[in-house]
Amino acid sequence: MASSSGQDLASRPREGQGEGGAPSKNALKKAQKDKEKAEKAARREELERQQKAQAEANDTSKHLYGAFPSAPDSPPIRPEQQFTELAQLYDAKEDQEVTVDARVHNARVASAKLVFLVLREEAHTIQAVIAEGGANKISRQMVKWSGGINSESIVRATGLVKQPKEPVTSTSISDFELHVESIYIISEAAQMLPVQVKDCMRAPPMNDELKEEIETDAQGLPSVSLAARLNNRILDGRTPANQAIFQLQGGISNLFIEFMNQNKFTWINSSRLAGAATEGGAGVFEIKYFDTKAYLTQSPQFFKQMAIAMDMKRVCEIGPVFRAENSNTHRHLTEFTGLDFEMVIKNDYHEVMSFAEKLMLYIIRNLQERPEYKRLTKVVDQVFPGAGDFKLPSGDEAQRFTFAEAVKLLSENGVEASEDEDLSTPQEKALGRIVSEKYNTDFYTIDKYPSSVRPFYTMPDPSNPKVSNSYDFFMRGQEIMSGAQRIHDYNQLCDRMRKSDPPLDPLSEGFRHYTDAFKYGCAPHGGGGLGLNRILQFYLGLPDIRFATLFPRDPGRLAP
Repeated sequence: MASSSGQDLASRPREGQGEGGAPSKNALKKAQKDKEKAEKAARREELERQQKAQAEANDTSKHLYGAFPSAPDSPPIRPEQQFTELAQLYDAKEDQEVTVDARVHNARVASAKLVFLVLREEAHTIQAVIAEGGANKISRQMVKWSGGINSESIVRATGLVKQPKEPVTSTSISDFELHVESIYIISEAAQMLPVQVKDCMRAPPMNDELKEEIETDAQGLPSVSLAARLNNRILDGRTPANQAIFQLQGGISNLFIEFMNQNKFTWINSSRLAGAATEGGAGVFEIKYFDTKAYLTQSPQFFKQMAIAMDMKRVCEIGPVFRAENSNTHRHLTEFTGLDFEMVIKNDYHEVMSFAEKLMLYIIRNLQERPEYKRLTKVVDQVFPGAGDFKLPSGDEAQRFTFAEAVKLLSENGVEASEDEDLSTPQEKALGRIVSEKYNTDFYTIDKYPSSVRPFYTMPDPSNPKVSNSYDFFMRGQEIMSGAQRIHDYNQLCDRMRKSDPPLDPLSEGFRHYTDAFKYGCAPHGGGGLGLNRILQFYLGLPDIRFATLFPRDPGRLAP
């Protein structure tokens, strides 16, 4: 019985088969449908291919767009070709033909015949128009292709400068637009970006700058946090505001250079490596140096003084400064750029202080008065309102206080302070508000700090050793420079080092070369160190020093 039953099962037709193993009617119908479907798809593909080929054959401007320089029949690269920067187009002429290399900031497809692009170069933007027809017989294919260019791609566009019927309010160049005759992609950006540059152009949320999320503002638009910006610094750095900020940073450096050159300073480049933790040993980074230890210098202070002992009467430099301080504040970094100087004193240490005051007035006034810096400041003001409202005293003199006068001013306004202790950050900010209101200036200086709060190499006041011949400079109530007359007498310096807390050995390997400079005789001298990042931050009123630093380093950030 079992054998008979098995034979019956084996003899039954399988699914899709008829009697005798032939395909069933349903299988035949399905096969026919699949065949018809495949033939239909093939006909559709062939039709699309023919239509595309016909469109390409009819494309009158296929040589005017595409990937550069591989576009069909595209013009060859010419070394002598003239290029125009967008910054030059504010004063362009009607019908002037220009070729620009710029990024596509955004694209707007108005119709099948018309596309608008916003082109961006550094802090400058202009509207570009790609319209069907015209003298070059621009095709719809070119219009469609242009509207599909990924944002942030770099393009080379040639066209005629035209005056729009109404000023273009969404671009920095509002009185002109570019009517494109040819456009090629030089470098294509990815379609999906971690952050959008246009979102980074809006002010960041101020509630918690260290959050990495992209939030939404009151209008429901993306608001990119400071942390998200720094994690995507390449894209964030492309915004007009950031381009302007760092051009202004370069401007401050250039103004410092100008002033130093005008006053016949010698430029030096001191080492950032030291064999010992100098200047007291606190706040230094220890590194491996072959088979021994080395340290990143806190400042070029010792080197500047040794240069003075070499008879370089006036020296200056611009370079990195390292501070191993675990300070997570809006104004502290572990690495910043210092603008340093040191000079011989002829009669009184106020020669140095007055020189530094004139230096800062020179920098700030030129930032306020030179047309290019004024324009850049206006760009920053669009994102950080108030960037251009820094107040300076009238005349050529800075507002100067002694430390005792500053303490008295605080006390008169209900802020407790002591003449024997350094000012705290809240006290400094309070003093900044008081000075701004009473003296109508955001820049001022304080002289005669207590000796107990200054480094061992600071010269005490001969008439009152409790105070020192030292000074700090402030912008908007925040310190931007510390300076002083230095001790130039070998015995006095060694004595001061031994009495410091903790005591320092002037004959140790870390200090010996420094103190020896004074053993051989050294002229009276003084100087100071300015923080470039802080000057930029407080001049523009930026909420965090990281906005004024291209690649900031703080206790929690080592990248990018």
